[in-house]
Amino acid sequence: MSGELWAFAVIMLIGQFSPGPDMLLLTRTSLAEGLRSGWMMVLGISTGLTLHATLAIGGIAVVLARGGAIASGLEGLAALYLLWLAFGLLRKPKFAGEVDIPRRSPYLRGLFCNLLNPKALVFFASVVATFLTRPHPDWWPFALWLIVVGEALFFWCLWVWLLQIPKVRRGYQRFSRSIDLLFALALTGLAIHLLLW
Repeated sequence: MSGELWAFAVIMLIGQFSPGPDMLLLTRTSLAEGLRSGWMMVLGISTGLTLHATLAIGGIAVVLARGGAIASGLEGLAALYLLWLAFGLLRKPKFAGEVDIPRRSPYLRGLFCNLLNPKALVFFASVVATFLTRPHPDWWPFALWLIVVGEALFFWCLWVWLLQIPKVRRGYQRFSRSIDLLFALALTGLAIHLLLW
Protein backbone atom coordinates (compact mmCIF):
# COMPACT_ATOMS: atom_id res chain seq x y z
CA MET A 1 0.00 0.00 0.00
CA SER A 2 2.86 2.40 0.74
CA GLY A 3 4.24 1.57 -2.72
CA GLU A 4 0.96 2.72 -4.26
CA LEU A 5 1.11 5.98 -2.33
CA TRP A 6 4.68 6.59 -3.52
CA ALA A 7 3.66 5.88 -7.11
CA PHE A 8 0.73 8.28 -6.79
CA ALA A 9 3.00 10.95 -5.30
CA VAL A 10 5.51 10.65 -8.16
CA ILE A 11 2.78 10.82 -10.84
CA MET A 12 1.22 13.88 -9.18
CA LEU A 13 4.59 15.61 -8.89
CA ILE A 14 5.33 15.07 -12.57
CA GLY A 15 1.84 16.31 -13.48
CA GLN A 16 2.12 19.42 -11.34
CA PHE A 17 5.57 20.36 -12.66
CA SER A 18 4.86 19.65 -16.31
CA PRO A 19 4.69 22.84 -18.40
CA GLY A 20 1.23 24.33 -18.16
CA PRO A 21 -0.59 27.54 -17.22
CA ASP A 22 0.06 27.23 -13.47
CA MET A 23 3.77 26.58 -13.88
CA LEU A 24 4.26 29.34 -16.45
CA LEU A 25 2.35 31.93 -14.46
CA LEU A 26 4.04 30.98 -11.17
CA THR A 27 7.52 31.12 -12.66
CA ARG A 28 6.96 34.47 -14.33
CA THR A 29 5.31 36.01 -11.26
CA SER A 30 8.07 34.78 -8.94
CA LEU A 31 10.76 36.23 -11.18
CA ALA A 32 9.02 39.53 -11.86
CA GLU A 33 7.33 40.24 -8.53
CA GLY A 34 9.45 38.44 -5.95
CA LEU A 35 9.16 35.92 -3.15
CA ARG A 36 6.00 37.18 -1.43
CA SER A 37 3.99 37.38 -4.65
CA GLY A 38 5.24 33.94 -5.67
CA TRP A 39 4.19 32.40 -2.38
CA MET A 40 0.79 34.13 -2.55
CA MET A 41 0.34 32.66 -6.03
CA VAL A 42 1.28 29.21 -4.70
CA LEU A 43 -1.53 29.58 -2.15
CA GLY A 44 -3.98 30.56 -4.90
CA ILE A 45 -2.98 27.67 -7.17
CA SER A 46 -3.08 25.28 -4.21
CA THR A 47 -6.57 26.47 -3.30
CA GLY A 48 -7.69 25.62 -6.84
CA LEU A 49 -5.90 22.27 -6.63
CA THR A 50 -7.69 21.56 -3.36
CA LEU A 51 -11.02 21.98 -5.10
CA HIS A 52 -9.90 19.94 -8.14
CA ALA A 53 -8.59 17.14 -5.93
CA THR A 54 -11.82 17.13 -3.91
CA LEU A 55 -13.94 16.92 -7.07
CA ALA A 56 -11.71 14.29 -8.66
CA ILE A 57 -11.60 12.07 -5.59
CA GLY A 58 -15.34 12.61 -5.10
CA GLY A 59 -16.00 11.44 -8.66
CA ILE A 60 -17.60 14.60 -10.07
CA ALA A 61 -14.83 14.99 -12.65
CA VAL A 62 -16.40 12.18 -14.69
CA VAL A 63 -18.76 14.78 -16.21
CA LEU A 64 -15.83 16.71 -17.65
CA ALA A 65 -14.09 13.56 -18.86
CA ARG A 66 -17.18 12.72 -20.95
CA GLY A 67 -17.10 16.08 -22.70
CA GLY A 68 -20.29 17.86 -23.68
CA ALA A 69 -21.43 21.43 -23.25
CA ILE A 70 -20.16 21.87 -19.69
CA ALA A 71 -16.63 20.72 -20.57
CA SER A 72 -16.59 22.83 -23.76
CA GLY A 73 -17.78 25.91 -21.90
CA LEU A 74 -15.15 25.50 -19.21
CA GLU A 75 -12.42 25.02 -21.80
CA GLY A 76 -13.58 28.19 -23.59
CA LEU A 77 -13.44 30.19 -20.34
CA ALA A 78 -9.99 28.80 -19.59
CA ALA A 79 -8.72 29.75 -23.06
CA LEU A 80 -10.05 33.31 -22.69
CA TYR A 81 -8.38 33.67 -19.30
CA LEU A 82 -5.04 32.44 -20.65
CA LEU A 83 -5.29 34.93 -23.53
CA TRP A 84 -6.09 37.71 -21.05
CA LEU A 85 -2.98 36.78 -19.02
CA ALA A 86 -0.84 36.76 -22.19
CA PHE A 87 -2.22 40.16 -23.21
CA GLY A 88 -1.40 41.50 -19.75
CA LEU A 89 2.25 40.51 -20.21
CA LEU A 90 2.48 42.36 -23.51
CA ARG A 91 0.29 45.38 -22.76
CA LYS A 92 2.96 47.89 -21.87
CA PRO A 93 6.67 48.02 -22.56
CA LYS A 94 8.98 47.43 -19.65
CA PHE A 95 12.00 49.49 -18.85
CA ALA A 96 15.08 48.36 -16.97
CA GLY A 97 14.43 48.26 -13.25
CA GLU A 98 10.68 48.76 -13.62
CA VAL A 99 8.54 46.57 -11.39
CA ASP A 100 5.05 45.54 -12.40
CA ILE A 101 2.26 46.59 -10.07
CA PRO A 102 -0.12 43.64 -10.03
CA ARG A 103 -3.59 44.53 -11.27
CA ARG A 104 -5.03 41.70 -9.22
CA SER A 105 -3.54 39.90 -6.26
CA PRO A 106 -1.16 37.03 -7.04
CA TYR A 107 -3.43 34.79 -4.96
CA LEU A 108 -6.45 35.48 -7.20
CA ARG A 109 -4.42 35.17 -10.41
CA GLY A 110 -3.16 31.76 -9.29
CA LEU A 111 -6.60 30.65 -8.12
CA PHE A 112 -8.35 31.58 -11.38
CA CYS A 113 -5.57 30.14 -13.51
CA ASN A 114 -5.92 26.79 -11.76
CA LEU A 115 -9.72 26.73 -11.46
CA LEU A 116 -10.21 27.57 -15.13
CA ASN A 117 -7.98 24.73 -16.25
CA PRO A 118 -10.37 21.83 -16.98
CA LYS A 119 -7.45 19.65 -18.04
CA ALA A 120 -6.24 19.66 -14.42
CA LEU A 121 -9.53 18.23 -13.19
CA VAL A 122 -9.62 15.59 -15.93
CA PHE A 123 -5.97 14.68 -15.20
CA PHE A 124 -6.74 14.31 -11.50
CA ALA A 125 -9.85 12.27 -12.22
CA SER A 126 -8.04 9.83 -14.49
CA VAL A 127 -5.05 9.35 -12.18
CA VAL A 128 -7.18 9.12 -9.04
CA ALA A 129 -9.50 6.58 -10.68
CA THR A 130 -6.51 4.29 -11.18
CA PHE A 131 -5.74 4.38 -7.46
CA LEU A 132 -9.36 3.93 -6.34
CA THR A 133 -10.29 0.87 -8.43
CA ARG A 134 -9.82 -1.72 -5.71
CA PRO A 135 -10.90 -1.66 -2.05
CA HIS A 136 -8.73 0.40 0.28
CA PRO A 137 -9.02 1.55 3.89
CA ASP A 138 -11.38 4.43 4.68
CA TRP A 139 -8.47 6.85 5.02
CA TRP A 140 -7.18 6.13 1.48
CA PRO A 141 -9.03 8.92 -0.41
CA PHE A 142 -7.94 11.45 2.21
CA ALA A 143 -4.31 10.29 1.83
CA LEU A 144 -4.50 10.83 -1.95
CA TRP A 145 -6.01 14.29 -1.42
CA LEU A 146 -3.31 15.17 1.12
CA ILE A 147 -0.56 14.12 -1.30
CA VAL A 148 -1.96 16.37 -4.06
CA VAL A 149 -2.29 19.44 -1.86
CA GLY A 150 0.84 18.85 0.26
CA GLU A 151 3.10 18.34 -2.72
CA ALA A 152 1.81 21.47 -4.42
CA LEU A 153 2.40 23.64 -1.38
CA PHE A 154 5.85 22.25 -0.57
CA PHE A 155 7.42 21.90 -4.01
CA TRP A 156 5.97 25.06 -5.54
CA CYS A 157 7.09 27.12 -2.52
CA LEU A 158 10.53 25.56 -2.95
CA TRP A 159 10.46 26.47 -6.68
CA VAL A 160 9.56 30.10 -5.87
CA TRP A 161 12.37 30.26 -3.33
CA LEU A 162 14.90 28.87 -5.83
CA LEU A 163 13.84 31.49 -8.37
CA GLN A 164 14.92 34.19 -5.90
CA ILE A 165 18.61 33.25 -6.20
CA PRO A 166 20.35 36.54 -7.11
CA LYS A 167 21.95 35.22 -10.30
CA VAL A 168 18.58 33.96 -11.58
CA ARG A 169 16.84 37.25 -10.68
CA ARG A 170 19.54 39.33 -12.39
CA GLY A 171 19.24 37.20 -15.51
CA TYR A 172 15.49 37.72 -15.54
CA GLN A 173 15.79 41.47 -15.07
CA ARG A 174 18.26 41.67 -17.94
CA PHE A 175 16.05 39.74 -20.35
CA SER A 176 12.62 40.41 -18.82
CA ARG A 177 10.96 41.69 -21.99
CA SER A 178 12.07 38.67 -24.04
CA ILE A 179 11.11 36.26 -21.25
CA ASP A 180 7.68 37.87 -20.88
CA LEU A 181 7.20 37.55 -24.64
CA LEU A 182 8.03 33.83 -24.43
CA PHE A 183 5.62 33.36 -21.51
CA ALA A 184 2.90 35.25 -23.40
CA LEU A 185 3.44 33.06 -26.49
CA ALA A 186 3.34 29.91 -24.34
CA LEU A 187 0.07 31.00 -22.67
CA THR A 188 -1.40 31.85 -26.09
CA GLY A 189 -0.34 28.42 -27.37
CA LEU A 190 -2.05 26.73 -24.42
CA ALA A 191 -5.20 28.77 -25.08
CA ILE A 192 -5.23 27.76 -28.74
CA HIS A 193 -4.67 24.14 -27.76
CA LEU A 194 -7.69 24.30 -25.41
CA LEU A 195 -9.88 25.79 -28.13
CA LEU A 196 -8.86 23.42 -30.94
CA TRP A 197 -8.35 20.07 -29.23
